Amino acid sequence: MTTAHQTGTVYLVGAGPGDPELLTVKAQRLLSHCDALVYDSLVPKEVLDLVPEGCERRFVGKRRGHHSVPQPSTNAVLVEMAQHHAVVVRLKGGDPFLFGRGGEEAAYLAKRGIPVEVVPGVTAGIAAPAYVGIPVTHRSAGSSVTFVTGHEEIDKRRPSVNWRSLAAASDGLVIYMGLHNLPRIAEELRAGGLPPETPVAVIQQGTVVGQRCLKATLENVAAQARAQAFKSPSIVVVGDVIEHQVEACMPTPAAVTMPIPF
Repeated sequence: MTTAHQTGTVYLVGAGPGDPELLTVKAQRLLSHCDALVYDSLVPKEVLDLVPEGCERRFVGKRRGHHSVPQPSTNAVLVEMAQHHAVVVRLKGGDPFLFGRGGEEAAYLAKRGIPVEVVPGVTAGIAAPAYVGIPVTHRSAGSSVTFVTGHEEIDKRRPSVNWRSLAAASDGLVIYMGLHNLPRIAEELRAGGLPPETPVAVIQQGTVVGQRCLKATLENVAAQARAQAFKSPSIVVVGDVIEHQVEACMPTPAAVTMPIPF
C-alpha cells in the first residue's frame, strides 16, 4: 500500500486471447505481485487466480445488452486504486491498445500525474485464426490486412468504419466484435465490391475450450453463423488467406472456459 505522499503505478496489461500460456512473462510477473487488480469481461478465472490472495479486485467489464461499467467510472477506479496501492494491474483481454481503450486510460492517468506503463498482449485477431491454422497474412493472398472493430452500429448517422471502402482497400480483414452486425457487414462489403464467394471464417472462443471455426462465403456466412448458433467472443476473418489454412499446425485449445461477454 502506498503512503500518503506516494502514488502507485498502473500497469495496462494485455491478458491475451484466453489461453493463460499466451500471457507474456512480464504480465505473469506483475499479476503475481500486484496489490490491486482491475479487470474486464474477457479474462478467464485461471488468469485471475494468478494474483495474490490479498489483492484487491474490481470488475469493470462491458457487456452487450447488460449493465456496463461506464468508462469514466473505470477511470475513477484506476485513480482510486493508484492512490492506495503500489502496483495496480489494469488487465484487459488481448492487447490493451487494440480496441481496448487502453490509450484513453493511459492519457487520463498521465494527465493526473499517475505513473502508467503498458504491457502489450497477444491479440485475439492473430491468435484465434492461428489456433485454427489460418495465417492472417500470406504472400499468395495479398499484401495487406486490416484490423477493424465490427461493434459499432452500421446504421448510425456518422459511422466511423466505411466498410465499402475497406472492401476495395485491403486484401484481408480481421474483424473484432463483429458477430452481432455480421449480416450488415457482409452486405456492405459486397456493396463495396467483394465477390459473394469471398472466403470468410468465424472463430468462436479462440484458444480455449469451446473453440470452433466456421468456414463460409461472404454470401452465406451470416446465415450459417446464425444456424450454427455461433456466439461472442468471435473473430471474423475475410479474404483469401482462409484458403491457406493449415490444419496440421493447429495448437490445442487451453482447458479454460472463457466468460461470455455479450
